[in-house]
Amino acid sequence: MSHETGSLIHPIILCGGSGTRLWPASRESFPKQFIPLAEPDRSSFQATAARLGDAAIFERPAVITANDARFLVAEQLAQAGIKADILLEPCRRDSAPAVAVAALHAASRDPEALVLILPADHAVGDDAAFARAARAARAGAEAGAIMTLGITPTHPSTAYGYIQPGGPMPGRAGEAGAQTVARFLEKPDAGRAADLIAEGALWNGGYFLFRADVMLEELEAHAPAVLAAARGAVETATRDLDFVRLGEAAFAQAPQISIDFAVMERTERAGVLPVAFPWSDIGTWGALWEVSGRDGDGNALRGRVAVRDTRNSLVHSSGEILTTVVGLDDVVVVATDDAVLVTSRSAGAGVKGLVETLRGRGEPEADAHRLMYRPWGSYQRIDIGGRFQVKRITVKPGGRLSLQKHHHRAEHWVVVRGTAEVTVDGIVRLVHENEAAYLPIGCVHRLANPGKIPLELIEVQVGSYTGEDDIIRIEDVYGR
Repeated sequence: MSHETGSLIHPIILCGGSGTRLWPASRESFPKQFIPLAEPDRSSFQATAARLGDAAIFERPAVITANDARFLVAEQLAQAGIKADILLEPCRRDSAPAVAVAALHAASRDPEALVLILPADHAVGDDAAFARAARAARAGAEAGAIMTLGITPTHPSTAYGYIQPGGPMPGRAGEAGAQTVARFLEKPDAGRAADLIAEGALWNGGYFLFRADVMLEELEAHAPAVLAAARGAVETATRDLDFVRLGEAAFAQAPQISIDFAVMERTERAGVLPVAFPWSDIGTWGALWEVSGRDGDGNALRGRVAVRDTRNSLVHSSGEILTTVVGLDDVVVVATDDAVLVTSRSAGAGVKGLVETLRGRGEPEADAHRLMYRPWGSYQRIDIGGRFQVKRITVKPGGRLSLQKHHHRAEHWVVVRGTAEVTVDGIVRLVHENEAAYLPIGCVHRLANPGKIPLELIEVQVGSYTGEDDIIRIEDVYGR
């Protein structure tokens, strides 16, 4: 096909990663891209997907995410009223294999399709400016360059990689402001960062716009093992409900490498478009403070918080926890139902190491929230003891838990809202508000919500073992 100005762009949102530097809000079970952080009412993933709404510029987006996050992605897209293809990675392999899959996915429709790679967890302060930048970078991509959006730095950050521009690109790309890339640079120290900014270097924001065939050629030249694994994973992919599962055996063979190392630092076809819209990768609590609204004392406050004689600090409290701070400056205090973090704003990058320490100690809070999301709804642990556990369970209208049994525990369900359809050893009955059901050890049972409103119940587990791995699934509509 011929490429004229106006070719639609195929956006691919990379939605992996766990965001451990934003612990305890962000954890393996519910990473930062799904949490309302920069905005109170929507996650950065939802904001990213909504940013692609201009049908004159963007095609229907696709999302590449981890298998365990598939229902979070689907639910948050549905909440935002956005339709997208969802491709599931069976294991983590960094960004290069994901980009290879994205190029192959787009090339299956059009070998010269324009593909835009976007991280799911960034904050952009001007959606219209982002759309204009994508449109301006299109000319360079159509001409065969792998374009990046280079963020104009606002301070000498050591948290980002940098791009040194060369001269203007030829033709329409140069007229739109695009430049060649002299080189990519890794995260510098503070002194080097200041020098780079003085030399006109830009932040590498992780946005890439290219023709699918161009990226596939560069992967073949510089990272053939990545491309071979991605191609095998796409060829052996299967459809599961509304998802496309990449072939597990093939994808597992992909080297774990970023697209920057695999291609961008080696290719001679890189171009960069300098942009100046407000941007942050929200990589640390300090970065979140920088993009948050602040009061007259420079404090960014969220949730049930109270501060006194405190300045330039971020205080976040989730749920019903009242969090108070007195007489501190330049600190971060984050309180969740089961963990509290206190650190200086400048030391926020060290939170990742803290999480590794917690994992080494076997602390469940390192990766799991007390509130856990499932395709049918969610559950939250209320209390736990030697031979019991109490949970609050919420089931969405139409949601169905797996048909299952337990070897080590009995369960009592008390409905507090809605109507439950309870199956016990083949007998089905409805349980209404203020009614209960008893499930003895070893019985085959299922819980479902046949109603139009969320079902809420209190579950009391009693037995010698109450771990989540004491679940024998017999049938599951969600393919777990």
